[in-house]
Formats: sequence, structure tokens, C-alpha cells
Amino acid sequence: MLHLIAAGVLALTPVTATTVPRLPEPTGPSPVGMTSLYLKDTSRPDPWVAGSTARELMVSLWYPAKAKGHRRVRYMTPKESELFLRSAGITGVPYDAMSRTRTNAYSDVEPAGRGRGLPLVVLSPGFTDPRSSLTALAEDLASRGYMVASIDHTYENHAMTFPDGRVVTCKACEVKKDEAFGPKLAAGRAADVSFVVDRLTAAKPAWKGARLIDPARIAMAGQSAGGAATVAALVKDRRIRAGIDMDGTTFAPIPAKGLAKPFLFLGTEEMHSPGGKDVSWDRDWKLMTGWKRWLTAKGAEHASFTDVSFLADELGIRHGATLSGSDSIKVTRAYTGAFFDLHLRGLKQPLLDKPSPRYPAVTIAKQAAPAG
Repeated sequence: MLHLIAAGVLALTPVTATTVPRLPEPTGPSPVGMTSLYLKDTSRPDPWVAGSTARELMVSLWYPAKAKGHRRVRYMTPKESELFLRSAGITGVPYDAMSRTRTNAYSDVEPAGRGRGLPLVVLSPGFTDPRSSLTALAEDLASRGYMVASIDHTYENHAMTFPDGRVVTCKACEVKKDEAFGPKLAAGRAADVSFVVDRLTAAKPAWKGARLIDPARIAMAGQSAGGAATVAALVKDRRIRAGIDMDGTTFAPIPAKGLAKPFLFLGTEEMHSPGGKDVSWDRDWKLMTGWKRWLTAKGAEHASFTDVSFLADELGIRHGATLSGSDSIKVTRAYTGAFFDLHLRGLKQPLLDKPSPRYPAVTIAKQAAPAG
């Protein structure tokens, strides 16, 4: 998060201990449920802990629900909120502010759907960000009939809580950021994703509601480091059919023969215009041989494709974007939703083919369909 909100930034408007940020309501017809899963991969050590014998993960599963419940999902714990804000250098905001964010999902309510009827979207957050930072997107997809698995990549964010009460922090932040760091990060996250997909699609899945997942319709999206991990996961895991990189520099090597899976780049105009500051997209665009789009959003900043810009507006925090947090969420939901509807449901999406007056900030920088 340090690269998303500069250290030392101040709240611009008075924020009191009673301020309650509220995520925008989902756009789909279904109520939304959420359950949390603790998963342990004993086949590999944790990449950030010397001498470890397993990789522990926390996953949030959002899904369409049969009815609303009585208990809304908590966005963060108070301790997670404190560490999140302190690590970003945020002052002038109560340290429990993020834990009071009002979500739209209900805890552990009964899922709706028929067996193997729901497409699965895996979400991977940015480096130092918690899985909760993509909640607004996850809730919206779930309200529209998707199962959504958002992964906390352990020791890669400022605070994460295990069911036994352990709070772990960012060990990866202490590692030297040399040329090997990005590829290691992307590869480790891709392994996390494959393990989570294994556990959700097994004959005896990690959660009984996961039997609603259609194992033939799985895709992924990630922001920042999560976008880099999306490329890595698509290269390594044949089950993941399509992917989205939201403003992430890419590190994973793509085979010389190319990557034929559908792919969407969605980024800031400043960093990710063709020929711009980040050359990784220009490099990887040439190797994407399937359906592909490259979109930029004018006025967006790095955090605009997460909840962060929206919540910063709610709390009166400067975050560097001229595109409002509300409009950022609308853009992110609209274009990711259209991409998944096209490639997991086969529904035509004109939004992905031409500019839309509903989203004037978005430019289609490049587009291509598979040859032949």
C-alpha cells in the first residue's frame, strides 16, 4: 500500500470516530454471501519464511445467496485497519476506520445456484494489500452470479489474521527488491492460485458450497502484483481460461509460442499507455495471441482499480486521482464484468469493442481478436 498512498498524507476533511465508510451497492440481482477459508498447502514451504514446511493461506469466497442474512461481513479487523493505515503513513483518520467500513455481503448465508453452475473468478490483490481491498469488485461479481475467491498471499501484505488469532505482517517487504523479486512474487502467487483452485474443485472441496463451481469456467483478475500473478497463473495452469491485469507491471515469462488465452489490460493512462513508462505491457501484448484488449482510464491512479480510492474519498484522504473513487469502481466493475461475461458465459459485450459514453474516462488503446 505504500506505493498507492504516499507516506505522510493527511486527511483533508474532518473524520470522526463515528465515520462509517460504505462500499457502493452491487449492481446484480442476487444478495451476496461470503465465507472465509483457512487453507494449508503442505506440499511446499512458505517462500518468505525460512525453515517453514507449509504455506498457509486465507481466502474469502463471495457468492450469490438465496437471501440476505443478519450479519454483514467485516471489511477488516480493527488491528488490520491500524496496521494498514500506519504502514501507509495515514494520519488524521481513526486507526479503526477501515474496520468500520460497511460491506454489502452477509456472513455464511446459504448459496444460490445449481451444481457446477457458477463460473469462478479468482482475485489477487496488490503487493502489501489485503484481499479485502477488492471487495467492491468481488461483491458485484457475486451479485451477478459468479463465485469469487479472493486470496490473501501470506506475508505479502501489512496485516492478515488467521482463525486462531495470529496476525502476520509483511515479511516480503523486508526482502531486497532486486530483479529476482518480481518473478519470485508472481510465481509464488500463481502457486497459491493453483492450490486454491485445487481445493475448491476437489471431489471433497474445502467448502461444501464450492460444489456449485463449474470447473470448466475459471478465470482470474489481479491488481498490481496480482496482475503479474495473473499472467503467471495463466501460463502455468490450464484450468484458468482468461485473465485481467489491472495496472500491474508484468514479470512472468510468456513462452515464445505465445499465450492464446483471452486477456485484458486495464490501467492508468500515465503508466500504461502504449509506449508509456511501463514497457512490460508492450512486451507482453506482442506475445498474447488470443482475444485481447488494452484499456486505459484517464485520471485514474494505481489504487483506482481497488476499493482504496473510493474509501479515501469517503474518509477525506488525498490519493492522487482526478477520477473519483465512485467512478473508478464503476469502471472497474463494468469492464471486468463484461470481460468475464464474454469469456466465461459467451455473452456478447459491445462495451469491449468501442468507446462508451457511460465511461468517458476509458480509452481502448489496442484491441485484437485471434487470427483466423
